[in-house]
Amino acid sequence: MIFGQDRNELRKMYADAWKKQCDKSPLTPLEAQIANVVEWHPEYHDDVTSDELNKDYTPDGGQTNPFLHMGLHLGIREQITTDRPAGINTIYSTLTSRTGDAHSAEHQMIDCLAEILWEAQSQNSPPDEVKYLDRLRRLIR
Repeated sequence: MIFGQDRNELRKMYADAWKKQCDKSPLTPLEAQIANVVEWHPEYHDDVTSDELNKDYTPDGGQTNPFLHMGLHLGIREQITTDRPAGINTIYSTLTSRTGDAHSAEHQMIDCLAEILWEAQSQNSPPDEVKYLDRLRRLIR
């Protein structure tokens, strides 16, 4: 597994990758992906460079968890790269062609992924891949 289960460890990966990017230090392929996602989100730069990486982000406080959001970007990218679930790469290519913007395409796909993950968690069941693909296909209809 690339990522561990420790929240602080994961967040430190983001901070370290971003620092290396800013310092123009060599990056591993994973660090380059992380840095690219951070770069796409200047609104999260303060969070990634904060001394308080262990901060809690609560929806009731109107806060988006930047690390969760960026992690969903990485999850979508992994799915696209491996074409798992089957067909997601084609959906992404079509959506990117239509929007002309990979970031916008990923955000639309993240909304579908987040919904499916939330539903699975609230039902204490695995994510429904069929339902997920159906929601993604609706984006390109």
